[in-house]
Amino acid sequence: MSIAILGAGNMAKGLAVLFAKAGYKVVVGARDLAKAQAVAAAAGHGARADGIAAAAKSADFVVLAVPFTAAAETLAAAGDLAGKAVIDISNPLTPDYMGLTIGHSTSAGEEIQKLAPKAKVVKAFNTIFAQVLANGGRAAGRPTTVFIAGDDASANNAVEAIARKAGFDVVQTGPLKLARYLEPLAGLNIALGYGRGLGTDIAPTWNVAPAKAA
Repeated sequence: MSIAILGAGNMAKGLAVLFAKAGYKVVVGARDLAKAQAVAAAAGHGARADGIAAAAKSADFVVLAVPFTAAAETLAAAGDLAGKAVIDISNPLTPDYMGLTIGHSTSAGEEIQKLAPKAKVVKAFNTIFAQVLANGGRAAGRPTTVFIAGDDASANNAVEAIARKAGFDVVQTGPLKLARYLEPLAGLNIALGYGRGLGTDIAPTWNVAPAKAA
């Protein structure tokens, strides 16, 4: 199974490392090929670099690992994403990172779905600091929770499988509109980490009772 990571920042690098280590074929796509190559080299395990369109076309899953403000440009560069699961990790943050630019009636995830209407957009990984990814996906020594929201059950389940194989705990929350809750949760994490000085070795989780056998 192959995963294209569109972006070459810290989140892209962290996910590339974890996915490649978990055994997935990783291709990093960016406008700056040198930056994509650096991320792929850091990931190792056969990860490679390519342009945005070529990376997206070659992969089974596409991770949109760019700021929300760059989503439209990146999706346009990616080309036809019909039928592909697109994992949106973005948050619609204000320039100072202390607020959200949209919410209540929509979310970054829903807006990205509008930009790629034939793709299966899945919100995930948006509540995790890049520093946690660099620490093997663990916060305060414990596995980090990936919250998932999406309208396609098969895509949600596939993203859950990817996250679990990469070492994360997972909570599926429901349809994509619940990204309206997940994005403020990321905002709270940022406020605690930076505003309250708790640092980046933190992540939100949820205590869920195990399902009872039928």
